[in-house]
Amino acid sequence: MTTSGMTTPGATRYVALLRGVNVGGVTIKSADLAELFRSLGFANVKTVLASGNVVFDADSDPADAGATAALKARIEQALAERFGYDAWIVLETLERVHQVIDGFPFDAQREGWHPYVLFSSSAGSLTELLEAAPGLDPADESVVAGDGVLYWHCRRAVGIDSPFSKLAARTRFRSTTTNRNLRTLQKLA
Repeated sequence: MTTSGMTTPGATRYVALLRGVNVGGVTIKSADLAELFRSLGFANVKTVLASGNVVFDADSDPADAGATAALKARIEQALAERFGYDAWIVLETLERVHQVIDGFPFDAQREGWHPYVLFSSSAGSLTELLEAAPGLDPADESVVAGDGVLYWHCRRAVGIDSPFSKLAARTRFRSTTTNRNLRTLQKLA
């Protein structure tokens, strides 16, 4: 196992983005989360912030959709068993996270605005969410499609009360989507 942040030889560096951790009564300590991932046999495990972000190495081919789905399901099952909640994650390679960061189309440094990326394990969820975007007030928030993500820029003053935030928080999207601030993604990278 390496600890330098470099990928273990022959392994793929992944990022697990957990949905709903340390909010709504689901509390998981970072040390416990890291220990769970290590117990699953993953190497070079690192948690980032206390909002359900885990970077790790796994011997899995990201080009094999079946293997990726099995890896995701294995992690979700282990989280549910260990921490007793309905666990949902979005699983990405670290390389993909770098691409998503590089593709951010808004001014991430704009004063008074939050830069977000919405990830999903279901393209249909992203399509449905994007279809609501033309009705948004661009003075408060904007949403554009990226490659398998939605980029969302929102005025801080509007925040979680924005129409898009309320839409994305609906129950039907909980099992497939999660969002991250661009700065969190940069820390993951």
